[in-house]
Amino acid sequence: MEPEAAKFIGAGIASIALVGAGIGIGMIFSAYLTGALRNPSAAPGQFANLLLGFALAEATGLFGLVIALIILFVF
Repeated sequence: MEPEAAKFIGAGIASIALVGAGIGIGMIFSAYLTGALRNPSAAPGQFANLLLGFALAEATGLFGLVIALIILFVF
């Protein structure tokens, strides 16, 4: 296998983390919305947890993107 092809395959595999981050963010917001509709008085108390979960899921996707870019442009 050519080294250039291996770089592209590795970057593609690393960017799969973006799919996982998108799914995770969707699940976080859907769970918050479901809970907020069932108990509207508890929704403001869980907003900080919503933002923390969103930030952690997004960070996972960004780490995968950074690794993919490092594979493409550094190696």
